[in-house]
Amino acid sequence: MINQKHERALYAQIARKLNPEGELREYRALTGGVSASTTYIEVAARDGAISRYVVRQHGEADLRRDADIARHEFELLQLLKQHGVSVAQPVYYDQSSAILSGPYIVAAYLEGSAELQPKQAVPYAGQLGSQLAAIHRVAVSRSELPFLADMYDVMANKLRSAPEQLDDSLSEGIIREALLQGWPNMHRNEDGILHGDYWPGNVLWKDGSIAAVLDWEDAAWGDPLSDVGNARLELLWVCGEEAMEAFTRQYQTEMPHLAYGGLSYWDLCAALRPASRLSSWGLEPEVERIMRERHAGFVNRALANRHNV
Repeated sequence: MINQKHERALYAQIARKLNPEGELREYRALTGGVSASTTYIEVAARDGAISRYVVRQHGEADLRRDADIARHEFELLQLLKQHGVSVAQPVYYDQSSAILSGPYIVAAYLEGSAELQPKQAVPYAGQLGSQLAAIHRVAVSRSELPFLADMYDVMANKLRSAPEQLDDSLSEGIIREALLQGWPNMHRNEDGILHGDYWPGNVLWKDGSIAAVLDWEDAAWGDPLSDVGNARLELLWVCGEEAMEAFTRQYQTEMPHLAYGGLSYWDLCAALRPASRLSSWGLEPEVERIMRERHAGFVNRALANRHNV
């Protein structure tokens, strides 16, 4: 267990990496991270100017998947920033484990907060649709981001490696069967950058507008509809069906060139993600009940629509 004095000394070292003449003024852990730990730091320059940053240290699961994840996330954020996407400005990364116990990335701190209970769900969802479309319009080649996993391969591997015990409470067996039947012949759109976990909890809001999209450790390469399907389920859970459909309409309006026949299959991919995990999320019983009910309706609609592929 690291004591507070030692911990402060570690972040003071990071502060000097950012500004050799700077001094750590404040540091504090930020809540909300699941796969990584995040810490807010303030660095005072010699002239008294204060710079604010977020230090993000990746967890063991991310490191097992990609030992160079700090460098890769840094490079991805740089590229996205260059293309005008609303992300935090990456500042520094360190993979040496010489200061912290593992790799970390430092980005500029942004004011704002996640909004999980919007007062006006439909325009809120529309902004989320517009933001995702902006991400998917980033025109880069696969060779610029060779480290990104191929989402199609990720899902194909997941379908090939079913657990011994399927989660019947979330229709896992039915979902897997439908995906296995349709996967080989499913139409694919042109691949591009995917966020990989686009949902309201990974979006920062300020004054009613999106300030930044956060947490890119699950970024991948693949069909844009993968992100759309995931966001649809998450919005259904957070805000309900009307918001989910508003998000979808806005995205389709801004991305009319995509073929949407395969969306039902990507919806099913999204519906597969919480299988055998939902009960471990620490939800209030009534919240979990509603999520399960909405998940069931989401799956049934996707199954009914999959013939459109």
